[in-house]
Amino acid sequence: MAAKKKPLVVITRKLPDPVETRMRELFDARLIVEDRPMTREELVAAVKEADVLVPTITDTIDADLIAEAGANLKLIANFGNGVDKIDIAAAARRGITVTNTPNVLTEDTADMTMALMLAVPRRLAEGANVLPGDKKWSGWSPTWMLGRRLGGKRLGIVGMGRIGTAVARRAKAFGLSIHYHNRHRVMQALEDELEATYWESLDQMLARMDIISVNCPSTPATFHLLSARRLALMQPASYIVNTARGDIIDEDALIKLIQDGKIAGAGLDVYENEPALNTRLLKLAARGKVVLLPHMSSATLEGRIDMGEKVIINIRAFFDGHRPPDRVLPLRT
Repeated sequence: MAAKKKPLVVITRKLPDPVETRMRELFDARLIVEDRPMTREELVAAVKEADVLVPTITDTIDADLIAEAGANLKLIANFGNGVDKIDIAAAARRGITVTNTPNVLTEDTADMTMALMLAVPRRLAEGANVLPGDKKWSGWSPTWMLGRRLGGKRLGIVGMGRIGTAVARRAKAFGLSIHYHNRHRVMQALEDELEATYWESLDQMLARMDIISVNCPSTPATFHLLSARRLALMQPASYIVNTARGDIIDEDALIKLIQDGKIAGAGLDVYENEPALNTRLLKLAARGKVVLLPHMSSATLEGRIDMGEKVIINIRAFFDGHRPPDRVLPLRT
């Protein structure tokens, strides 16, 4: 009896070795040697021949690319939770299933969110650069490198999903008062656990918080959710942290408000036009007004392996004739 033909799985980025090795064992997996994004031409070639495409959040899988897909392409198994760069409706029209990797990066992202929440008010990046710098450290001083205490401050969470909730649990342990804005109010038991205050009005919450943490997904509805008008509602001594997606914040407006002293600072792991970075942000970082990270909030080896396992499970379920556990459906209009 002939062995069952393995699906051709084209992977668009280099993945951790354990993930790539397992994919080679299970599938006819085509790996990419260089750790770089595929060009548009390479993506077109991939969708023309693959049974499964495994893109990442850096790949744009739009309607034009999906129109180039060959008859064999039946599954886009995204290596990542965010699918904002995949035209899911266009895929559905072509009979292509889309999956993602939810629920594996919650704790890692919440850890980094908390790290940024500490780094900005406590001036950790500035302090870390003192000793390796050119100037000699003159020693401890009662008035030097003063930051702001976290305990007793109000934290406003924009998006109380899995990550927002994990951030809230960490922040409560640091003595922060938890407030949140969400499309829907969370269960009473969770509010009681966190002693959290729900704000139906995002505007009203922004105006009253010491720190804002952005933890909602990137969708058409959340593009520039924190607009110039809304950012201007924040207090001059307040800080904002974003480990979600860059386009949720009007970056130009945020920069201007920090430059003008109308917001105290920001901790950012994501950017509106990444990997391109606004040069004004770099200048603010040099002045200690912002802490900038290179989109690394989910970057743990354990997390990336968990993501790979999710991708593998989705592919195996699909080709075994079952509904993949992490199928993403088009939004209803």
